Formats: sequence, C-alpha cells, structure tokens
Amino acid sequence: MDEEIGAPPSVWAIALLGLSGFPVAAMAYAYGPSSISGHGLNVLITWSAVMLGFLGGIRWGLESGRKAPPRWPRLALSALFPIGGWTLLAARGDIPVEWILTGYIAAYILQWLFDHSAPDTPSRYPRLMTVLTLGACVSLAMALEKALRM
Repeated sequence: MDEEIGAPPSVWAIALLGLSGFPVAAMAYAYGPSSISGHGLNVLITWSAVMLGFLGGIRWGLESGRKAPPRWPRLALSALFPIGGWTLLAARGDIPVEWILTGYIAAYILQWLFDHSAPDTPSRYPRLMTVLTLGACVSLAMALEKALRM
C-alpha cells in the first residue's frame, strides 16, 4: 500500500502507551497486594476487550477505505473480534477466569494472523501489530499463570 518501512516515532509512542495497560494491570494482578489484585484483573480483562474493539476498528477502516469495493468477509471478520472481546468480558463470573484469559490470548493470536494475511495494508502495520500483540499476550499469559495457581 505504501513505501514506508517503519512507523514514525509518534505512532510507536501512542501504540506503546496504549499497550502499557496490559503489563501494568497484569503485574498488579499477578504480583500486587491482595488489595489491588482484583482491580488489576478487572482492568486487564476490560482493557483486553477495549483493545480488541479498537483493533477491529482499525481493520474495518483499512478495508472500508479501499478504492475498490470493500470485501465483505474482511469487514465481517473485523467486527467478529470486538464481539468476541465483549462476549468474554460479559462472561466474567459465569465462566472461570482461566478460560476468559485463555480466550483473550486466542483472540489476540487470531487477530494477529488475520492482520498478517490482510492485503493492501501499510508496510509498517505487520511489525507494529506483532510488537503490540506480543505485549498483550505475554501480559495475559502472566495473569493466566497466576489464575492457574489460585
């Protein structure tokens, strides 16, 4: 789509700022005192849903902004990830937290695969999404490890 190889520093700064909620919340849950552990888990689960919605919006925007007619399967899949994130958030209390965290890890890996199969994306997009997905998944895995020990 473009000739640019790397994302500008401003894009990286904002992306990493958005990513920061994952490790902060995961560390609060996994290593924080019991007085903040539950809040850390709530923030992590909520932030995971919010960011899946954000990423779905990015994909929707990339697809719907094409000069050619948008491909409906890509538009539909763009909406599927936010719905999945909301479903996991809404399931809190109904299914074990271990399954919710595992679901978010799976959703982020699937969205990464979807992003990397997307045609016509800016050249900076795959690398940027790899770093952000890795940060989210490592944080979720840290929380999952704590949840499995409980």
